[in-house]
Amino acid sequence: MSIPSISVLMPVYNTGEYLAEAIESILAQTFTDFEFIIIDDGSTDNSLSIIKKYAKIDSRIQFVSRENKGIVFTRNEGVSLSQGLYIALMDSDDYSYPNRLEIQYKFLDKNREYVVVGSKIMLIDKDSEKLCSMGSIFDHDDIDLGHINNVSAGAIIVNPTAMIRRDSLLTVGGYRERYKHAEDIDVWLRLGELGKLCNLNEVLLEYRQHFESVGYAHRLSQLQAVGLAVEDACRRRGIKQSDVQSISSVQYIKPSKAEVYTKWAWWALSGGNVTTARKYAFKAILSAPLKWHSWKLLACSIRGY
Repeated sequence: MSIPSISVLMPVYNTGEYLAEAIESILAQTFTDFEFIIIDDGSTDNSLSIIKKYAKIDSRIQFVSRENKGIVFTRNEGVSLSQGLYIALMDSDDYSYPNRLEIQYKFLDKNREYVVVGSKIMLIDKDSEKLCSMGSIFDHDDIDLGHINNVSAGAIIVNPTAMIRRDSLLTVGGYRERYKHAEDIDVWLRLGELGKLCNLNEVLLEYRQHFESVGYAHRLSQLQAVGLAVEDACRRRGIKQSDVQSISSVQYIKPSKAEVYTKWAWWALSGGNVTTARKYAFKAILSAPLKWHSWKLLACSIRGY
């Protein structure tokens, strides 16, 4: 068999509810010269049976199933199994648009100074209903400095939107366990010292919001890991720690469900998705009926703006 141009890597852990949609979005790509490496990290739901079903249908799928070893180990395992010139990351609860791989492949093939390319995202909920698009930082310097200067903002290149030059990822040593839950930001910082990063000003992936995702379930440990990654990057680059935001200055209080529903409703309203906004306004009221802000939100969503 010939070596594929792209290796798509997808770790899976108990995402059976969304997995078929994620797999199908890759199999439906307009760019077809890829291998699809799926690693089941010890799922206890129906994820493995779904993977096996699609592996029988499409020979581009290679899958591994074993006991749980964690996301960082799984990402590195996928990299070690990959053969493609480029590695496209994919999460098992998201949805790639059909032209995603084609657009990113053409960009990296034409712009050799770039080592990573991401894109804007469309936020969706657990029911695949749209909230709003997100992403306004596209250039290398803004991305790289953004990761250094605002440790509480999260990754500017959203992990499952990324396509990476495989040799560059191997050169920086892949993912590191020390930064679990923020292993992507650590990699972007190290890759940013090797070549250029960018986001395309185009939505290429639907990024799912739900309470089981890392950003909600492990936010505090994620912030702590980001802080460690930034501190290490500052040491490598000779940046004084006093010149950037310290992780010790980041205040985090886990939001209530009502607060999260409220955020999702405002996002949906800002994106013009009024029906979705109303859904979460009602959820916010049911979760916290005495908060006036929830009732204001409901009024705005009924009005439509």
